[in-house]
Amino acid sequence: MDKKIFVIQKHEAKNTHFDFRLEINGSLKSWAVPKGPSMDPAQKRLAIETEDHPMSYADFEGVIPEGEYGAGTVAIWDSGTYENRSEIDGKNVGIDEAYEKGRIKINLAGTRMKGFWALIKTKYMGRDNQWLLIKERDNSG
Repeated sequence: MDKKIFVIQKHEAKNTHFDFRLEINGSLKSWAVPKGPSMDPAQKRLAIETEDHPMSYADFEGVIPEGEYGAGTVAIWDSGTYENRSEIDGKNVGIDEAYEKGRIKINLAGTRMKGFWALIKTKYMGRDNQWLLIKERDNSG
């Protein structure tokens, strides 16, 4: 399987949140997770899709100055690689198709985040940028 990178940055901006980023098609698809990831499969976390970021942003830590978009402190909270394990109608699909269909399933290999995770697009209140980040049951401990 082709391994791609992921990174989660803790972003202490106007509202502290976690930016969850996945390498897809040469850029970092990004979601803001207000409460941060939960390792409890019973807890679904809102993940609001934001703009794509360049791959070079995967290593960014520092302060975004006041007056600029996203002003505040950014620190890498976790990073590593992931393997796509997405399926549609029982068939394996590429990560780009899974993203387009709004049903991403991945196996994360990070320092903090390990095991099976899902990002599922919702249509909550007619908004099309809202997803759920869910830890799936697995043997990652």
